[in-house]
Amino acid sequence: MSIAAELWEANQDLAIGCLNNAFVQGIGNGSLPRSNFAYYVGQDAFFLEAFARAYSIAAAKVPDWKGFGVFHGLAAGVLQELQLHQSYATQWGVNLQDVQPGTATRRYTDFLLATAWSQEVGVTIAAMLPCMKLYAFLGQKLAANGIPDHAYADWIRIYSSNEFEPLADQLAALADRYTVDSPLARSTYRYAMQCELDFFQAAWEVA
Repeated sequence: MSIAAELWEANQDLAIGCLNNAFVQGIGNGSLPRSNFAYYVGQDAFFLEAFARAYSIAAAKVPDWKGFGVFHGLAAGVLQELQLHQSYATQWGVNLQDVQPGTATRRYTDFLLATAWSQEVGVTIAAMLPCMKLYAFLGQKLAANGIPDHAYADWIRIYSSNEFEPLADQLAALADRYTVDSPLARSTYRYAMQCELDFFQAAWEVA
């Protein structure tokens, strides 16, 4: 089993916790209040900017050209996702320029960037893996009975799509090349997964 798969399996409790979170379930069944989703859109855009920066830092540290190219390709994917958030923001009346990060958002982005700057590439990958794998997992679970017809259908469609999961697979392949199975890699992965759960919970509690 690959290191990415092992880490994912070891943290299924948190992945299921995210799936069962009231915020995610509200996206799934369409019952989530609009104000909660609008808050999430702004916070996620702030997070994605940090995520793109972490990819770029990892690219600068990676020892080979192939890895450099993959990291930059993944960063480009995040920039495309940010464009989607801009359209979301317009639709939901959110000014992304005025977004102030909440406590959970800041905790996650500070951790991610501190890891990227201070640790080797393999540990940075461990910090980034949960986000990519988790969103593919959530999208696929919420789309299991077909894409619903409600305000959050596009969110489910994007993260359950055949285009999104390969991005997670690319990062998992980088983990197999650069991430050493160690207590630090495991604790870093788990902390990032906990940050994901806290991020959703904060978006649920904001109203």
